[in-house]
Amino acid sequence: MENMTMKAALLDAPGGAFRLVDLPRPAPGAGEVLVRIRASGVNPLDAKIRAGAAPHARQPLPAILGMDMAGVVEAVGEGVDAFRAGDEVYGMTGGVGGLQGSLAEYAAVDATLLARKPRNLSMRDAAALPLVFITAWEGLVDRAAVRAGQQVLVQGGAGGVGHVAVQIARSFGAEVFATGRSGDGDYLRGLGAVPIDFEASEVADYVLRYTGGRGFDLVYDTGGGHVLDASFAAVRRFGHVVSCLGWGTHALAPLSFKAATYSGVFSLHPLLTGEGRARHGAILSEATRLVEAGQLVPRVDPREFGLADAGVAHEALTASSKGKIVVTAS
Repeated sequence: MENMTMKAALLDAPGGAFRLVDLPRPAPGAGEVLVRIRASGVNPLDAKIRAGAAPHARQPLPAILGMDMAGVVEAVGEGVDAFRAGDEVYGMTGGVGGLQGSLAEYAAVDATLLARKPRNLSMRDAAALPLVFITAWEGLVDRAAVRAGQQVLVQGGAGGVGHVAVQIARSFGAEVFATGRSGDGDYLRGLGAVPIDFEASEVADYVLRYTGGRGFDLVYDTGGGHVLDASFAAVRRFGHVVSCLGWGTHALAPLSFKAATYSGVFSLHPLLTGEGRARHGAILSEATRLVEAGQLVPRVDPREFGLADAGVAHEALTASSKGKIVVTAS
């Protein structure tokens, strides 16, 4: 008789340890698919949720965390015709808003959140992409309409969202500049960006050096706080600043005097509200296209973790990791 349970890493309370438990395997409802999860990406936001420090991400405990996943469709629910059993898929599918996360062997997820996994990526590498790609694409493409010939500055270009934003902007034909630390220079150059050591350069200096003092056409801020303030200073007249961490209090005068515009990205909204989920699936189809065309390569930490190591994987986020931490789920 088939075993109808699954292993999962369960979090009982904020700041607590994960427990590896056996739970009933979920069944796909209407519009859902059951995915056998092969890999689960670990994001800094997951660690904040675990610590109880992310009220905007609302995940009632006890719960299974993990927003990003890659795996194989096991079964499809009523009304699903985009996927069938055996399809390799990936997506940002849960871990917030009361939705089961990806630190488990199986999950029943909204089919519209999924896309076909790139054929040339492993499950581990694919699981590293959904949140960061969706966040980067929503900012650069959906909000700012990045286009060929623009000078684009990515703040934190070697980070999770940043390294994807660099590659997306390059795929559109933009000239890309990226801030980072001195040790990030070779990696950023390898992505096709001009590296800027933010610790050694004032904003006015690099704006003068690379844009003749005019400012960048488009700035993507991935840091928030003083980095967003620097982005307002770095953008050109009539330019655009987009941020995925624009939650602070900022003086808008540097932006307003240039008649520049600002927009924010909150990629959790479809998971929390149910609105716009199909857009996420469509965005990930663009990721698949770019990966298969050789224009997008995720940066993945080489260390391997299993479900029993979920806590260790979370702790690895605080170390100086180079690339996304991924947990092998099954």
